[in-house]
Amino acid sequence: MRDVLVIPYNKEESLVIASDNSGGIGLKHEDLIKVSYEDVAYYALRVSMMECIAIGATPLAIILQNFSGDQVWQSLVTGIEKGLLELGLTDLSITGSTESNFELKQSATAVSVMGKIHASKDIHTIEFTEENQIAVIGRPLVGEAVIHDALHIAPLALCSKLANMEKVTVMPVGSKGILAELNQLFEDRVFALTDITCELDLLASSGPATCFIISYTLANEQKIKEMATGYFYPVKVKE
Repeated sequence: MRDVLVIPYNKEESLVIASDNSGGIGLKHEDLIKVSYEDVAYYALRVSMMECIAIGATPLAIILQNFSGDQVWQSLVTGIEKGLLELGLTDLSITGSTESNFELKQSATAVSVMGKIHASKDIHTIEFTEENQIAVIGRPLVGEAVIHDALHIAPLALCSKLANMEKVTVMPVGSKGILAELNQLFEDRVFALTDITCELDLLASSGPATCFIISYTLANEQKIKEMATGYFYPVKVKE
């Protein structure tokens, strides 16, 4: 189960929509986490974009919903542009809206990515076999740890590069944690916490997709380790 909406458009292509939002995160007095609006938008884009990347979609446009006032719009756009620059997608258009009639006491932001995918593309679960190797790229982080421990966050560009490799599948990890997302990835296998080992906390929230799961074949392992140096955490399935 992927966190994206796929809408058949014609015989060749389908539209893809992925969204993320945050509340109480920003620079308002009553916000729970104080961070710049540039960071708020960057990480919201990151989640939506990773969902599109994971299924092989081509991004077409960005939609920004801003509930924090006109004065922060440009900061939010700058954060989105930062993420697009990492992916080499600087030509994508950004549109959206600001709630300017009423002033909220806390910040709220949403970012959606619209994309397209070939109609024949299978975006659903994959089969688990003995050939499957599993790892987590990046560490699960949430709240202020996202800012303080940013060096442990899987780079957005790395997710894109790995997702484009042959016989590789990626799955972004969100607030439900690594184990929950792992159990969404394979169509014929459900893992209990005791079935697998990993040095990371498999139940911890990964906030704005600070890490992602990768399934790959052994033939790709060395190359993936080299590409993901410092971010690679193997997941071992107990026999």
